[in-house]
Amino acid sequence: MSSWGNDIKISIFGESHGNGIGVVIDGLPSGEKLDMEKIYLQMCRRAPGKDKAATPRLEKDFPEIMSGLLNDTTTGTPLCAVIKNTNTRSQDYGNVMANPRPSHADYTGYVRYGGFNDIRGGGHFSGRLTAPLVFAGAVCRQILEKRGVKIAAHISSVGDIEDERFNAVDISDELMDRLSKTVFGLIDESKEKTMRELIEECRLSQDSVGGTIECAVTGMPVGAGSPMFDGVENAVSSIIFGIPAVKGIEFGSGFEGSRLRGSQNNDEFYYDGGKVKTRTNHHGGILGGITSGMPIIFRVAVKPTPSISQKQNTVDLNEKKDSVLEIHGRHDPCIVVRAVPVVEAAAALAMINILSEVHKL
Repeated sequence: MSSWGNDIKISIFGESHGNGIGVVIDGLPSGEKLDMEKIYLQMCRRAPGKDKAATPRLEKDFPEIMSGLLNDTTTGTPLCAVIKNTNTRSQDYGNVMANPRPSHADYTGYVRYGGFNDIRGGGHFSGRLTAPLVFAGAVCRQILEKRGVKIAAHISSVGDIEDERFNAVDISDELMDRLSKTVFGLIDESKEKTMRELIEECRLSQDSVGGTIECAVTGMPVGAGSPMFDGVENAVSSIIFGIPAVKGIEFGSGFEGSRLRGSQNNDEFYYDGGKVKTRTNHHGGILGGITSGMPIIFRVAVKPTPSISQKQNTVDLNEKKDSVLEIHGRHDPCIVVRAVPVVEAAAALAMINILSEVHKL
């Protein structure tokens, strides 16, 4: 499936080196005025070719609106946007069809689709497909902001270099606004230099490095979501795992909480001006799959980019024997940086569906 959502549904189409990529968004409320400049800002944060930490493939990533918008206002009918691919080098992937890249979807896609999958640039498995996801999320983010919901993420770590974490109880609007507009988003901006040095070291050695992203959502009302199989964690996780290279997610104290005692991990309730809050937020704003009113906090693990230029052992699917692969093409030495706005976009889509389900949109 390349579609996701219940009340507000997205369908993503295209391949990395095809004519274009895009998204159809169904179920958006009508009459929502959109600031297109804010949408372009989010697209630019993700777009390649503008930073040494990213692939040198330069794409404008300008979304052409085909339907669903009139005078920058949603009509209520499906909103469709197409992003043209203008800088492809498909010849770089000539040796990949028969020699799948280690840790990439080349082999599994080959088996799943009987060898008919588009291998150029990773085809439909490519991180390029996150561009329409960011567009859809940028649209939903503006609708949420009008309801008081803010979303922001930052680079929590690159390799073993870590940024500060969000104050899970009190996150300022100023910090949320700054992070949601930044290309290399960090809470402690002094960490940028060492992170960039590590990424550059990997690039020069024809290698790559992974990391983590921490995302926060503030302003969600209490009582949104459902227990069991339709909770907030379920919704967020299902769309987050649609982002290529994501290999893990945790909410609140996550795996660290598993090493604590209940007396340490429990979040005590108290009244603050008639409003129920918790003094700590190990639960990450979600209890029983339902929002508690505290900030929603989750962290995402992103693996190192599998396309590296070092020679690697693989197999030759045509000759049915072991072989050696040398990958050509342009690839990110660290996908974490450009994945930050993608995680924010996915969070926006999850939140707008959660609010729609309880008629709080």
